[in-house]
Amino acid sequence: MNKYQKKLIIIGDSGVYGWGDLEGGGWSERLRQNWLNLDGAPIIYSLGIRGDGLEKVAIRYKNEWASRGELRRKVPEGILLSIGLNDTARIGRKDGRPQLSEDAFKFGLKQLVNEIKNEVDIMVLGLTPVNEDSMPFAECLWYSNQACSNYENKIEETCLELNVPFLSIHEKMINLLSFKELLSSDGIHLNTKGHKWIYDQISEWPALKNWADLK
Repeated sequence: MNKYQKKLIIIGDSGVYGWGDLEGGGWSERLRQNWLNLDGAPIIYSLGIRGDGLEKVAIRYKNEWASRGELRRKVPEGILLSIGLNDTARIGRKDGRPQLSEDAFKFGLKQLVNEIKNEVDIMVLGLTPVNEDSMPFAECLWYSNQACSNYENKIEETCLELNVPFLSIHEKMINLLSFKELLSSDGIHLNTKGHKWIYDQISEWPALKNWADLK
């Protein structure tokens, strides 16, 4: 009899979707492909939608999660959440209002993570940097690394308060002298090298490996 395989939902925005990685389909797809080759590794469902922010993920996560309990009629055992970059964008100008204020983001994230935590295991990723020289994105959205850092701090605070595993991305990536080489020309999406870098971080993340029972 085959060992029962856990199921992991990876949910988020275009980073989860894999936009910009023309070779491997994105860090989430790279992880899925890797785990397919490991005996007994969890089944991954990658559920990224371009442009999604916290509020949209909060609306759709339960239906997505509940619809993927195909084995033994059980819902997936874990969620890996990667969200927040779109919430940081300022509308219309550099000092415009953000899509979601820092306080509103922290409040909504805490509600969402706590709700998920009460039912399944949850792990959370930080945010990727942006190339401010390429702003505005889509001629109307201004992203900044200061905002990304601030919102990643809110994510980390929330995870600490709720005792949930958190993997910092922005702080690590921004300190690379070549971080702009990991981004697409639009300034916000990762390119193939960037997705590969994220994949390398996630695939060696102790919290995820332990959850997946991968030695």
